[in-house]
Amino acid sequence: MLKKTKKVTLKFINFRFFLIPLILFSTPLFSNIQNAKAGLEFQWDQNSNYRRLKWFQKEEKKRFRNTIYFFLRPSDRKNDLLKINLAIPETFKVTLNQEKITLCKVRIGGFEERTKCLEDIPADIEITTDESSLRKINIFPYQPIPSSKESYAIVFKRITNPKRSGLYQFHSYGQPKGQSVSSYLGSWTILID
Repeated sequence: MLKKTKKVTLKFINFRFFLIPLILFSTPLFSNIQNAKAGLEFQWDQNSNYRRLKWFQKEEKKRFRNTIYFFLRPSDRKNDLLKINLAIPETFKVTLNQEKITLCKVRIGGFEERTKCLEDIPADIEITTDESSLRKINIFPYQPIPSSKESYAIVFKRITNPKRSGLYQFHSYGQPKGQSVSSYLGSWTILID
């Protein structure tokens, strides 16, 4: 009986020598799990009226200087646009100046190319605040944005990300040529970690 207890304690001692270093060396590997990028976007209200638009941002960490591109691809606009409205969520507490907002013809980057503005589109930009403290950006290009095969972008240059992390949903409306009312173009959901 004494031999059986000695064998069990020896096996436990040997197991302990292998288990402790394994835990110590694998712990740093698990600390970067938070940085994993998921390919899933979750929306609260997924109805047929919602249109998801593409966007790109250079930095997603809170309180970092960032550049955000809100893309308007050819498939996102069916007519020439006279006016673009961008509704900014209330929780996106960032100081916006008219000098930091531009409209440009853009080359959407990918694996081999970077996202880049090719040509600035001259436009009047106006930032308004409603009674409900909802901020809107109204963009009036000097010439209508054509419904061609080129992509355009509303660019926030060198803004500081909000202090709070989360999802921020921006809604876009455009006034087509020949109409007096703006219609819904789509929404962008920006992630700040």
